[in-house]
Amino acid sequence: MSFSSLGLSEQLVRATTDQGYETPSPIQAQAIPAVLSGKDVMAAAQTGTGKTAGFTLPILQRLSENPRSGKGPRALILTPTRELAAQVHDSVALYSRYMPTKSAVVFGGVKINPQMMKLRKGLDVLVATPGRLMDLHQQNAVSFKEVEVLVLDEADRMLDMGFIRDIRKILALLPAKRQNLLFSATFSPEIRKLATGLLNNPVQVEVAARNTAAEKIIQSVYPVDQSQKTALLSKLVRDNAWEQVLVFTRTKHGANRLTQKLERDGITAAAIHGNKSQGARTRALADFKAGEVRVLVATDIAARGLDIKQLPQVVNFELPNVPEDYVHRIGRTGRAGESGHALSLVSADEGKMLAGIEKLIKKQLPRKEVEGFEPRNNLPLKPKAKADPSRARTNNPNNRGRNSSGNRSSRSRATA
Repeated sequence: MSFSSLGLSEQLVRATTDQGYETPSPIQAQAIPAVLSGKDVMAAAQTGTGKTAGFTLPILQRLSENPRSGKGPRALILTPTRELAAQVHDSVALYSRYMPTKSAVVFGGVKINPQMMKLRKGLDVLVATPGRLMDLHQQNAVSFKEVEVLVLDEADRMLDMGFIRDIRKILALLPAKRQNLLFSATFSPEIRKLATGLLNNPVQVEVAARNTAAEKIIQSVYPVDQSQKTALLSKLVRDNAWEQVLVFTRTKHGANRLTQKLERDGITAAAIHGNKSQGARTRALADFKAGEVRVLVATDIAARGLDIKQLPQVVNFELPNVPEDYVHRIGRTGRAGESGHALSLVSADEGKMLAGIEKLIKKQLPRKEVEGFEPRNNLPLKPKAKADPSRARTNNPNNRGRNSSGNRSSRSRATA
């Protein structure tokens, strides 16, 4: 199967070839014909599957068939974060390079006047975050009367971030007759509820089992005490000569503290989170992609939608509170068919979180202890029917170096 066989124009096929893509991914093979048909679409796909092109390419195709008569926008793409908005717009610009299509991106954290000036010039595709879009509308800088296609990208994350009120306000301002496309990592009950009021008899596309991690991602757990996590991370980065690793923390302050500690250890690091200015976030991501920063420390919201090609490692410095976020996090690696490694530094107080993740992904993650960093308390393992206790003590990495009573042997204590 080729992109041209899906009904895309020569200009779009040429643009995809320029990017090194010749064969559509599963989400693209299903979503592109559905969007081209003019029907509403509800699509679920894990990150790294090419879903952005799955809606960008057919939208550009449809817009090219009927040139713009007013100032637009004719296609409105809503995303939850600034980074994702910028990346979606980059895709629009790349794929429309051989077409007269005009596009723009608007988001908060930067001055609004330059964005207002771009909108006045007229455009076909507008990529926006909900909050900034509402600000622009309140200042009469954007009109929605010509919108033909609406896209909600990462809809699940928009709901998680509390954008539902802004989304409903925007929906009320759009023409009743339009095509609606909803893309989400999961078909959660909340997403289905949103879809019921938004989509009209949609085509449903789902290319991966719900909440499953990419098959080519090697997942592992490193049991370690909370106080030893930073030292263990530094050791792993050095010993494995990692040049590019994305690390997740639960909080903004945690991201800042970890970045500072890594820098003191001589490892170049940068943090991205909601309290950072857009300029600082953009610079940190650019430095990371260029190899000038080895470790990028991020919170879930800031990292959502990051598109880093061939990212080999993702580390959960702290497990997420919501098990589904684990799948989103590790989906940053193993993208577009590449292999990747996702490892989690887990302390005993995160045992319940780990159990929730393993229940969600329906597999027990292998434990790997590092000499000198053995934790004081074991992480829970799922009990196995009729297990041989003596064999469990031998094979279970959490029990290595323990005597029959479960305590550390003198040898282990000496090396800890």
